[in-house]
Amino acid sequence: MPLYQSNQIKIYNSLTGKKEVFQPINEGYVGMYVCGPTVYSYVHLGNVRTFMSFDMVFRYLKHLGYKVRYVRNITDAGHLENDEDAGEDKVAKKARLEQIEPMEVVQKYTVDFHNVLNNFNFLPPSIEPTATGHIIEQIELISKIIENGFAYEVNGSVYFDVHTFNKTSSYGKLSKRVLEDLIHNTRTLDGQSDKKNPQDFALWKKAEPQHIMRWPSPWGDGFPGWHLECTAMSTKYLGDKFDIHGGGMDLKFPHHECEIAQNEAAKGCSPVNYWMHANMLELNGARMSKSTGNTVNPHELLSGENNFFSKAFTPGVVRFFNAQSSYRSVLDLTNDGLLASEKGFYRLMDGIKVLKSINASGNSSLNVSEWRQKCYDAMNDDFNSPILISHLFEAVKYINQIKEGKASISADDLKTLKNTMNAFVFEVLGLENDEETNSSSDKLAGAVEVLIKLRQEARANKDFALSDKIRDELATVGIVLKDGKDGTTFSIN
Repeated sequence: MPLYQSNQIKIYNSLTGKKEVFQPINEGYVGMYVCGPTVYSYVHLGNVRTFMSFDMVFRYLKHLGYKVRYVRNITDAGHLENDEDAGEDKVAKKARLEQIEPMEVVQKYTVDFHNVLNNFNFLPPSIEPTATGHIIEQIELISKIIENGFAYEVNGSVYFDVHTFNKTSSYGKLSKRVLEDLIHNTRTLDGQSDKKNPQDFALWKKAEPQHIMRWPSPWGDGFPGWHLECTAMSTKYLGDKFDIHGGGMDLKFPHHECEIAQNEAAKGCSPVNYWMHANMLELNGARMSKSTGNTVNPHELLSGENNFFSKAFTPGVVRFFNAQSSYRSVLDLTNDGLLASEKGFYRLMDGIKVLKSINASGNSSLNVSEWRQKCYDAMNDDFNSPILISHLFEAVKYINQIKEGKASISADDLKTLKNTMNAFVFEVLGLENDEETNSSSDKLAGAVEVLIKLRQEARANKDFALSDKIRDELATVGIVLKDGKDGTTFSIN
């Protein structure tokens, strides 16, 4: 029997504002769409946090035995510089500034995006479609929306008529915004816009002579609106109605709001049963921003080449740090927070290592079945990874007590404990033991062994000042030397 039959998940649905029991449209199958990156620059660490959260959701659904079709798109055209359908296409602007082809920009930053996610041990999505690969589908969708009376064409551009749509539906239902308030808070048109109303948004934009990225359409050469591509790609691969749509909190309005409107206007139904939004990542209590300099990218975080953190942090530590907070909470990235997570991460990995070596001995002093169910209960409650981690540390404490002879475990429970720890630590949370998987760890170990030999030589020569300096300097970077009767060993704290 698949695990999903005995585990009832509750998901916080942004559309209704409450946790709801997850019931997939087709039993045993889940369709999930997550808005991917616009590939005109290196991937932002805040984006990585969002994708990491949904990677965990993907992993848990698969662990429960669901067959998941996970679609995460690549935006390689149509994303303008602001939400008022003005400014340059972000990819085209980058191409103009660097004097290269737009697809060179797309290739460069798509490769970077994949490399970053591979560093953090992401599972690849089932399908990763691009906006430029689905121009035909987007044109067909626009034609249908016009046919149904919810869009209009002006001078080669096509706009979605929000006011007409709002007569039969509710534009703003996801973000809890009221159209009348949007009208009141929107500046009046300056007479140069083709829109009937400021709230209308572009489905297709006319390409001016200088615009590089352009495609033929029934309305003339142009390019699709940013909101349209996700509607076209999600419904092509998941159907007119599917289970889960995810993304960052910043996409709720207008992007996801427009997706709902487009789908209802074209197909007569709301596209998604469960809307999920990951919250923002802050840096030292403030919004990440290139303009203020309060920003760090994934490479800088992993390499230590930045002015915010005292050292480099491994992908496993960063991933563990992310899992210690609910995906719906604002996460503040700080040096102290990462250092604390690093200690916790290695304590967890040490527990896994000890677990491999312990033996069964009589009855269990912990109710392992009850503990196992608490792990599932945590993840079933809107993927509550912080509570899951607290239960994993409960197990680590128990494992160490067994090792010290202060607790016992039966053979069956030992098997259950090993399987459950491995499932949640590696399969669901997606953690990797950096010391075991990274070749750099081998190099680090070799370097430390060289220092240990130098320290031994210094002690033999009665140069205790140098011996102590080597020990103390290593301790400042978290490498602790332990002298014993069999020689000197080290551990990373």
